[in-house]
Amino acid sequence: MKARLIYNPTSGNESILKNVADILDVLEQAGYEASAFRTTPQPLSAAKEACRAAQAGFELIVAAGGDGTLNEVVNGIAPLAKRPRMAIIPGGTTNDYARALKIPRNDPVAAARIILKNQTLPMDIGQAGEHYFMNIAGGGSMSELTYEVPSEYKSILGYLAYLVKGAEMLPRLRPMNMHLEYDEGTYDGAVTLFLSGLTNSVGGFEQVAPDSELGDGKLSLLIVKGTNIAEMLILIAKALNGGKHINDPNIIYTKTRKLFVKPNDNQRIMINLDGEYGGDAPITLTVLPRHIEMFADLDAIPDKSINTETLAERQAEKNFVQGVSSLQDKHD
Repeated sequence: MKARLIYNPTSGNESILKNVADILDVLEQAGYEASAFRTTPQPLSAAKEACRAAQAGFELIVAAGGDGTLNEVVNGIAPLAKRPRMAIIPGGTTNDYARALKIPRNDPVAAARIILKNQTLPMDIGQAGEHYFMNIAGGGSMSELTYEVPSEYKSILGYLAYLVKGAEMLPRLRPMNMHLEYDEGTYDGAVTLFLSGLTNSVGGFEQVAPDSELGDGKLSLLIVKGTNIAEMLILIAKALNGGKHINDPNIIYTKTRKLFVKPNDNQRIMINLDGEYGGDAPITLTVLPRHIEMFADLDAIPDKSINTETLAERQAEKNFVQGVSSLQDKHD
């Protein structure tokens, strides 16, 4: 079996770069013939290499870097008919996807060792036009925060950079007049922020979508109606206090397989995909159910966070492996 490590050398204060040799050693321990690719400043460097490696027959692609690097790798393999397994080694600021899959976020080698457990989940992938996302798609003035935080601030201050910038942006919040269509209905009106997620972790918060289930084939949709600064601060406080924001009258919270977004006027709505710019509305977001098999620490993920059908599939696979091992032991 062959594994390709695709890593961003500047992520995590170069912590991944310093541990490339040890990460490759872990992959060798897992039974893979391992090699590495260092991303370049060229556009879509990680995406192009992921696509090339997948088409060359690599069974595993390991994406090492921030959420942007991980998103690129997903975009490289998601369109393919035959997709390799994928593992992640977080090295960014928020590392939402790693948080959801219970991958160690501060130790690249420990994150690589999750592969040695040989536990995987078939994860949903979102599609927005010609682009794909693995965790979150959003829009509205609040979502534009990620575009405004300079990369050097992220490297030095980490998540604190977002908090500082967020406090600075609050007085500039301007609701946008949008039309949103989802499974259970439509909404027309002022929107400060909408988020559609595939996990429960958004911007480092694990209560934004409190009942999110991995692999359920649905987006957790959160629509924040037109709000002022005081109302937004109240919503943030409720989100931090056990996810109570979803019951607020300024919130629409639902699950949907598809979301259509367009402006009701000439205002530009930029779509944020996993923290990166992903085009402008009008746009349709859909879910590709259980599209990519991801390595995860299943022992650390609560059962309630995994879709029951996915859990049953994982248990059947585990029983099969145990049965084969038992037969081998008897034969020996």
